[in-house]
Amino acid sequence: MNQHIIKANGDYKELGSYLASLDLSKLLLVCDESLQFLKVKDFFDSLENDYEIKVVKFSDFQPNPLYESVVKGVEVFHKEECDAIFAVGGGSAMDVAKCIKLYSNMDDSINYLDQEIVPNNVKLMAMPTTAGTGSEATKFAVIYYEGVKQSVADDSCIPSVVVFDSSALETLPDYQKKSTMLDALCHSVESFWSVNSNEKSRDYSKQALELILENKDGYLQNDPGANEKMLEASHIAGKAINITQTTAGHAMCYKLTSLYGIAHGHAAALCDSKLIPFMINNLDLCIDSRGKEFLSDIFDEMANTMGCENQAEMADKIEEIVSELDLPKPSAKEEDFKELVSSVNATRLKNHPVKLTEETIDMIYHQILD
Repeated sequence: MNQHIIKANGDYKELGSYLASLDLSKLLLVCDESLQFLKVKDFFDSLENDYEIKVVKFSDFQPNPLYESVVKGVEVFHKEECDAIFAVGGGSAMDVAKCIKLYSNMDDSINYLDQEIVPNNVKLMAMPTTAGTGSEATKFAVIYYEGVKQSVADDSCIPSVVVFDSSALETLPDYQKKSTMLDALCHSVESFWSVNSNEKSRDYSKQALELILENKDGYLQNDPGANEKMLEASHIAGKAINITQTTAGHAMCYKLTSLYGIAHGHAAALCDSKLIPFMINNLDLCIDSRGKEFLSDIFDEMANTMGCENQAEMADKIEEIVSELDLPKPSAKEEDFKELVSSVNATRLKNHPVKLTEETIDMIYHQILD
């Protein structure tokens, strides 16, 4: 779908004019704790006075949001008779807002997860406050029900309007800034090599990868221009995985996050940086129907995009990007490895172009953690 992009650039006049054009009475603002530190807070605080649009804030959710939180959000949406939904935050805020939209026209006497999604006309808008998840560009959401991760997907939950405000990145903690950038990097490379890739997705992957590499130093130094470009890179990488979904790096990273408390992007990058050397050295294990020569060409294209002369140099460069960020390394016990290997989602491995056995996954986890 075509999304309407609004760049705030220090003021919110264009956003205000756009919201006014929608003839809204009440807006459900799904936001996390970061809102209090953002410049856009003042805009929403004055929205009723300036544009006669009442704002109903909903923030009763946590990272890795629960199904029950979404149910509360749907209840608030209906009780307050809201006209539209606006998400401000990272991936969790986006996931909650997406599910509120999807479930807003369903039977509340039956578990929403058991019902068929029927698209509705509730407008969903989004402003990402990190440059990493790309959630504002995807049809995917993740919530947890009775401790089990639930993946929700429908094209109708892709926000129709996206607001980019680079000032939102200025207050991010250093570790979060680094790990979210790595998440965007992993989306770029995993989409590049996914068995579901096509010409369009690879074009998105290439654009995103180039933007990340060109702007990572300025972004880490909090340069406003680089921050804006990193938001763009994250968004484009999100468009890529919206086509392809993620692969083994993401399948392997979730348990690293839950066991060791490291950020999602950090964990994904640790996995991908070790997967790449294995992949380029084991092209005979290719399971992409387009063949190992095609996959080798993909790796050549990735290397060229990254300014590398060959695939081995490309693998080294990704390893270097991760290591130079000087992120904390998890410390594992030997008994952890069985739990790690058993946690890997087989569905995501179907998107991965090189066959991975349990023994291979165990080996890679040992490379990451030893």
